Amino acid sequence: MEKIPTLFVRNFSARPAVVLPQVTPGCEWVVDGEGTATRKYDGTCVMLDEAGRWWARREVKPGKTPPSHYLTVSTDAETGKAVGWEPIEQAAFAKFHAEALDNRSTEKPGTYELLGPKINGNPDGYVGHVLMPHGWSVLSVRQDFATAPRDYEGLRAWLRARPYEGIVWHHDDGRLAKLKGRDFPTP
Repeated sequence: MEKIPTLFVRNFSARPAVVLPQVTPGCEWVVDGEGTATRKYDGTCVMLDEAGRWWARREVKPGKTPPSHYLTVSTDAETGKAVGWEPIEQAAFAKFHAEALDNRSTEKPGTYELLGPKINGNPDGYVGHVLMPHGWSVLSVRQDFATAPRDYEGLRAWLRARPYEGIVWHHDDGRLAKLKGRDFPTP
């Protein structure tokens, strides 16, 4: 999985980095009304490959040695971080992934968000660890995301009024774009 571009240009000189009211080149399709808005969950990304092997998304900072068996997918030009996959059994959260496997009902290859009590503070209050397929939500959440605006001010207000971490837009041709509520400057 490549790093998903943020819908709006990031101002990396601000601490923390925030987005500006300028669309990231290549993401214009979102503000043009293309693609489907889906919920961005606050967990950690894992992948089941076609061979049935699980992988954990991992970022490696510039100058750091990647873990063994690490597969680099891309390198972020702004930060220099490598983005890629490591075997799930090497990940710090391997035990929680194993618990989530006991709770899952699919063997379908793809990417998932690992969510639960020991992942990122568990903002959604899961009682056990689960695997959420990327792009999936319950009907009421999908209906809410269908109302999401596509402009800077509208998205800032929309995200601040909801408990979601953010949005991921999925284009029919495979392109993705994301935006987190915390990406906006604080008022």
